[in-house]
Amino acid sequence: MTDDKTKATAVPGRAVPGQRKDPSSAGASAEPAIKVVKEWQEVWHRFAANRLALVGLLLVAVLILTAVFAPLIAPHDPLQQDLMNTLKPPSSDHLFGTDILGRDQLSRVIYGSRIAVIVGLVSILLTLAIGIVLGAIAAYFGRFYDTLTMRVADVFFAFPLLIGAIIIITVTGRGVWPVVLSLAIFGWATVARLLRSSVLSTREMDYVHAARALGAGHLRVILRHILPNSIAPVIIYGTFNVGTAVVAEASLSYLGVGVSPEVPEWGNMLAAGRGFIGVYDYMWTLPSLAVVLTSLGFIFLGDGMRDALDPKLR
Repeated sequence: MTDDKTKATAVPGRAVPGQRKDPSSAGASAEPAIKVVKEWQEVWHRFAANRLALVGLLLVAVLILTAVFAPLIAPHDPLQQDLMNTLKPPSSDHLFGTDILGRDQLSRVIYGSRIAVIVGLVSILLTLAIGIVLGAIAAYFGRFYDTLTMRVADVFFAFPLLIGAIIIITVTGRGVWPVVLSLAIFGWATVARLLRSSVLSTREMDYVHAARALGAGHLRVILRHILPNSIAPVIIYGTFNVGTAVVAEASLSYLGVGVSPEVPEWGNMLAAGRGFIGVYDYMWTLPSLAVVLTSLGFIFLGDGMRDALDPKLR
């Protein structure tokens, strides 16, 4: 007869007194975290192997740091006018000269980086938010939602970006946020179509069917299983197009429909310097260089992210 006092009954989910825990269970729980860390380390190694990507990362970092610390970097107040020193060529006092109102060109370019960062990053984030939501719904549910979303997207594709932005800014008025809104409204369609094509292939994977069979709801399936495996092309597209948004914003200001003319902004500076080409070339050279380097920085960064996130494209 077995003694009940010496018999230990194993209960699922409860440790038996005196029994040691299986060390493999703790290791198993740590394995997914270690695997994720290793995957991101591999992504970084692939990114760092691309020298142009590192150049892009450096340019973007310089842009953001310049925008954040503009009051400390700028040698003069960008709005301060000195009518006794108008159109002065570069000198020790004004490294990149002064404009027609005697304002320091270097300080205005430095403060212009703030407008570039705000418009570029915020407009792309808003574009991605709209496009991801609509694209995921269209691809996952299909039928009516897919048809409606894609037909609406076709309408926005029919409008050139600058013309559509000019229409919105004419209605809402000039300023940074109307520019951001207009760029997002006429940019989401590309994101939605790009994500839709990615989700259409992902939603038929076995792990998605398994999640549905286990009773996962639509929202959980989309957020936990579909989007993480479909969103990489959208992130790459967004990185590429931050530079495009900066160029579009400078173009709108150059055409006189962006931010107010007195605001230190690269497009405004180009518009002010276009009448002095061949005479005072420093007025348009520096803001043009800022636009070009910013655009190239995000293009190089996006190209590096594409190679890092999808090694098959290398």
